[in-house]
Amino acid sequence: MAGRNETKGVDVSGQLDFPRPLTTVDVVIFAIRADNLHVLLVQRPAIDSEPFPRSWALPGGFVDIARDRTLQACAARKLKEKTGVTAPYLEQLGSWGSASRDPRGWSATHAYFALMPEAAVAKLPASDAQWFAVAGDAVQPKLAFDHGEILGTAIRRLRNKVEYTSLPAYLMPPEFTLPDLQRVYEIVLDRPLEKSAFRTRILAADMIEPAAGMRRGPNRPAQLYRLKTGREPVYFARTFNPPE
Repeated sequence: MAGRNETKGVDVSGQLDFPRPLTTVDVVIFAIRADNLHVLLVQRPAIDSEPFPRSWALPGGFVDIARDRTLQACAARKLKEKTGVTAPYLEQLGSWGSASRDPRGWSATHAYFALMPEAAVAKLPASDAQWFAVAGDAVQPKLAFDHGEILGTAIRRLRNKVEYTSLPAYLMPPEFTLPDLQRVYEIVLDRPLEKSAFRTRILAADMIEPAAGMRRGPNRPAQLYRLKTGREPVYFARTFNPPE
């Protein structure tokens, strides 16, 4: 009993007297590249003493208690380290923890997902980072730790939210046409959408505004739009139903 406070779990010096789990933050970073949904992965160090050497994993790492005031701040820092930019959309996905997910000991990770325009991440500052195409709810390489499960959850969450929100707008370049935006919705949902109904819903949502220019090509000029400054995600009353 001497020197301990059983109620608070600290000793008389104020130090914690029980082991703490490893605490990390991982980020699932999505972008549209080559007409396909992609996710950014990083390659683990080629050191045999490290868990899963040379395997691919989600970007992330340990919480730095001196630099990260919150979990979201840690996620934003890790994201910028790998991409060089700040994501226009970052959302907490969930938490995973167990005694077996990391061979170094009991660990917990707090996962986020981010949406990035392709042009913003055309050149990655991190040499260990690479884009991988999403197929179904996975990517081709087997991921380290439980990152395959986390990625699958993120893909399903994104697709589910795209059914009734404006999230694909955060995957767009600064200026785009309505067909461009519809195509991104279709890529994420992996199915076509009816053009007239899509246009009506997007314009009624008041989430975009006309840009100054027009896109000119072989067909008639197309109006360019941009996401309204500071616009929060729009939640639609109905989902995008598949065409009959």
